[in-house]
Amino acid sequence: MKSLQEKLETLQEEIQFSGTVLVTQGGDEIFNASYGYANRNDKIENLRNTKFGIASGCKIFTSVAICQLVEQGKVEFQTKLKDILSIDFPHFDSNITVHHLLTHTSGVPDYFDEEVIKDFEELWMRVPMYQIRSLKDFLPLFQNHKMKYPAGERFSYNNSGYILLGLIVEELSGRSFDEYVLEHIFKPAGMKDSGYFELDRLPARSAIGYIDFEDGRWKSNIYSIPVKGGSDGGAFVTAPDMLKFWRALTSYSLLNKENTDWLLSIHETVEDSISYGYGIWIEDDGQTRQYILMGYDPGVNFRASFYPKQDLQIVVCSNGSSGAYKVISLIQDELLHQNK
Repeated sequence: MKSLQEKLETLQEEIQFSGTVLVTQGGDEIFNASYGYANRNDKIENLRNTKFGIASGCKIFTSVAICQLVEQGKVEFQTKLKDILSIDFPHFDSNITVHHLLTHTSGVPDYFDEEVIKDFEELWMRVPMYQIRSLKDFLPLFQNHKMKYPAGERFSYNNSGYILLGLIVEELSGRSFDEYVLEHIFKPAGMKDSGYFELDRLPARSAIGYIDFEDGRWKSNIYSIPVKGGSDGGAFVTAPDMLKFWRALTSYSLLNKENTDWLLSIHETVEDSISYGYGIWIEDDGQTRQYILMGYDPGVNFRASFYPKQDLQIVVCSNGSSGAYKVISLIQDELLHQNK
């Protein structure tokens, strides 16, 4: 019978997965492997401590930041957007709350509406991505657009909503969003290798994102995503740092128990067994609950799953555009089947 390592190696050869995989259970590391190159030109291999972009996988950092500000009494989940930011949004619903933004139910126009735009690169035909270096740089992409639907009407995944949350963090903390996350989330969690890095000056041990074409050609993603990530996505983390974050969150090192439980609660049912909390997906089939973080951009592919009942944590970081879901699905099938 093939081992997990052998099965993953077979899958890696089949899909040419590039990235790092880390699995822990009960406090013990049970699997760790890296595949492919962080830098293809210089043949620098991906390693355990390679920094990977995780796209929307870091929306949870934004939701934790907001919950911290709630704990500090600076804002409430039901506080209205118009009562926090002095920025003019001429067509926005006056009833939009912080809770609406956290749960993708605000109805604000999304600068990257996944119901309309299928290719993230299309967006940068209108606004050069190299101009996007701060949260306010995103505003021209949606500030004067009309609402998608009235606030609170339904769930619709929304990146603009999380940009607004980041602006709220900046307004209430008096610091830039990335500085706030570094001081109040990364440092307390011990995430020494993580940060919001600019693509045109990445630090050492950072994986370049690659976009592969069917004919074998490839290119980097430097002209395909914002040059610097923000509160809707784009942080760089290592796989071990992501596990440190989860441990810090669930040991109440970042938030008190009440707000941690609230963040991880089901707030919106999306479909069947899939729901959404604050910045995190939740899958519950009645027997097993799984908390999911995911992020997908050109040249970025991230997936992490956390199973409280089994005390199982799986992190898959990739600097390709696909593969993380297949890798994590194989691991889940192997380990959860064994635990039954």
